[in-house]
Amino acid sequence: MKPRLSLLTVCLLLSACGSPVQRPDSGVQAPAAWQSPHSASVARNNPQWWTQFGSPELDRLIEQARVGSFDLAAAVARVQQAQASTVIAGGSLLPEVKAGLNANRQKLLRGKGYSQLDADSNNKAVDYFDANLSATYEIDFWGGKQASRDSAQFALQASEFDRATVELTLLSGVANTYAQTLSLREQSRIAGLNLANAQSVLKLVQTRFDSGSATALELAQQKSLVAAQQRQLPLVQQQAQDALISLAALLGQPVQQLAANQESFDRLQWPGIASGVPSDLLTHRPDIARAEAQLAAAEADVKVARAAMLPTVTLTAQLGSGADKFDDLIRSPFYNLTAGLVAPIFNNGRLSAERDKATARQDELLQTYRGAIINGFADVEKALNSIRGLDEQRQWQSEELSQAQTAFNIAQSRYQAGAEDLLTVLETQRTLYAAQDLNVQLRLSRVQASIALYKALGGGWRVF
Repeated sequence: MKPRLSLLTVCLLLSACGSPVQRPDSGVQAPAAWQSPHSASVARNNPQWWTQFGSPELDRLIEQARVGSFDLAAAVARVQQAQASTVIAGGSLLPEVKAGLNANRQKLLRGKGYSQLDADSNNKAVDYFDANLSATYEIDFWGGKQASRDSAQFALQASEFDRATVELTLLSGVANTYAQTLSLREQSRIAGLNLANAQSVLKLVQTRFDSGSATALELAQQKSLVAAQQRQLPLVQQQAQDALISLAALLGQPVQQLAANQESFDRLQWPGIASGVPSDLLTHRPDIARAEAQLAAAEADVKVARAAMLPTVTLTAQLGSGADKFDDLIRSPFYNLTAGLVAPIFNNGRLSAERDKATARQDELLQTYRGAIINGFADVEKALNSIRGLDEQRQWQSEELSQAQTAFNIAQSRYQAGAEDLLTVLETQRTLYAAQDLNVQLRLSRVQASIALYKALGGGWRVF
């Protein structure tokens, strides 16, 4: 006699054959190489990328941000929520077991009672005890339960990638703001030197005016330049303080608690960063990985919605006992087995609408995933292009600054000797001040371009 498979056995076998959700395909083809000039070597995985800027103070601030940032702490809490959701979603894959113990006493307070009442006027009280143990299991015939757990697991991955994105954004923000703070301090220092220089020239003009060698117009022009420098100094100092306040906020503390430091802006260096190839970006950017995980979760949700439109089979087993006396509770055991089949017949299109909604959500996240990839490519290209352009600008600006300093020194000496008019001195002063300010701004832009490239490449993060 050939053995026959029961309906339960067939259902369990079909449920076990459900394949896990595959990683989604974006359909976006990565270019073979970056368009902008770059290092051709493969990008090295460097989780502590900020240490390459050679600033111990920046290293300290980064560690403070990782501990004190409220945005990062909120992202960690979201990961914990997703972990709990995964446990909840996986709970339906196994039978649910419940135990119950009941004790009942019934007594008639007055009168003769009635037929539905166990107690009557002759009974002091009627006691009843029962205990039961039940197990309920819904067979995952169509894979909907497994897909629900897959969706929760992909959502958990997305939340973990989101935390990595928040951390990368936070740390690059700290590095950017710290570099800006140092550059504004340097601009403030230069503004102070320029003010002292302008005041020195003013003394010279005043001396010549007193001796009749300079006109009132020349004196007024130099006084105007001194006033402009005096106005510029508090402006730069205000901007530096604003940057310091922003930096403290990123660290999760008021600015009063931020330890002062006197690190020089020249201390910040920019390392050579190997950008690798565009295809590496798919595993090195947490925001792209998050978009991919969200799309995978949406694909699983579509399967859940489709399974909800099909019949479900539920099995229930119950073991129990009852007695009038507690001591006799286990002397009359019984069991009860139940199998139920439920199929949706009419729901006014609700289930099909849920399926359509899940499908549309899947398409939305597919486009979001594609957009994240393209935007990632664009971020790297812009950072590489910015680095190339800034390096060329700084090469010529260094010459510009050197010549502006030489021109001012010559003009000042010739004016002091009476061989040059003040207008030439004023023009060379303005040119020198502008060149000095531009030199600091270009250096800041170059540091920030390196930070932007690190961020665009994923900051050393990668999918393992």
